Amino acid sequence: MRVGFLFYLATKNISFLKRVVVSVTNDLSTDQRVHKTCSELHALDYEVILIGRQLKNSVPISRGYKTKRFKLLFTSSFLFYAEYNLRLFFYLLFTKKDFLVSNDLDTLLPNYLISKFQNKKLVYDSHELFTEVPELVDSSFVKGFWSRLEKLIFPKLKNVIVVSESIALFYKEKYNVSCHVIRNIPQTSDVQLDGFPIDVANKKIILYQGSINKGRGLELIIDSMSLLEDHILVIIGDGDIIVDLKKKVLDKNLNHIVFFLGKIPPSDLKKISPHATIGISLEEDLGLNYRYALPNKLFDYIHAEVPVIASDLPEIKKIVEKYKIGSILKNRTPEELAELILSMDKGNYLKALKTAKKELNWNTEKEKLISIFKHL
Repeated sequence: MRVGFLFYLATKNISFLKRVVVSVTNDLSTDQRVHKTCSELHALDYEVILIGRQLKNSVPISRGYKTKRFKLLFTSSFLFYAEYNLRLFFYLLFTKKDFLVSNDLDTLLPNYLISKFQNKKLVYDSHELFTEVPELVDSSFVKGFWSRLEKLIFPKLKNVIVVSESIALFYKEKYNVSCHVIRNIPQTSDVQLDGFPIDVANKKIILYQGSINKGRGLELIIDSMSLLEDHILVIIGDGDIIVDLKKKVLDKNLNHIVFFLGKIPPSDLKKISPHATIGISLEEDLGLNYRYALPNKLFDYIHAEVPVIASDLPEIKKIVEKYKIGSILKNRTPEELAELILSMDKGNYLKALKTAKKELNWNTEKEKLISIFKHL
């Protein structure tokens, strides 16, 4: 009788796996942190569904877990967030799930409402101090909306993940909520060198990879290039200010030494980054989000065994100085940046980079994630 019942369930494709629905507002293709989270949950035998959005230039993706991307009428501004959150709410409402994972404040409201309406456990993963991002500094109305939403929901959350100790302390002091710190660190792997996508002509490569938005120090890097004879600057990524940066490069007649490669899949990026002589992470102190930031690119450079020139900001500085894997830019001028670039020899940092790479790896960080879900 029991064998027959199990056969019936198998033919009906009925699953006994716990289902986790994970949501973000990006298009899923380059979000390494969320991909690592979903992969770990999948490895723990959870049935995972990752939800994002479809853009015109979104590349097809194939993962070991399920993905869904909403096609939306609006792609920016308040209308985008309103449409996405409404779609997400109704999707979650009528989708089977056991746990919810909300990534950042712009997906929190529908996840929180569903967790309350349907009595589901919610994990909130805050990749940044959303209300303190530079894009909101000059928009008091939008900043006020997100701040009120955070103030309403955050104190009621039980399972919160953040990316740095400084952000954890900020939330503890503001809302008396204890947070788990899980840094966005890559899996340890051997350095892979593939052909570089442009002809570098024996030039030294200065690399920037990541979001191309306000406050990333990209204007400063471009201004320093006219002072460097045997270097090129390679910028990988996309964002709000890319058109302005390309115009700046043309106006300064630097298009022969500054190259924009656009978005590159993480698997390909791992083969490109190790070619670099120096990696750049020069976030400006434009509010608490950048001040407390621990950028993904910092760890990506370390795992590509590329030394770093970084901002004099507490979380970034702590890593660079502890592991001695680069230099801190004290005065943000093109002259000082160029001088610092010229003073750094990649070979002098390889031993320290290999040591940092062994200690800073996802195998350590993922244990914290596993522990959270085991205790939900």
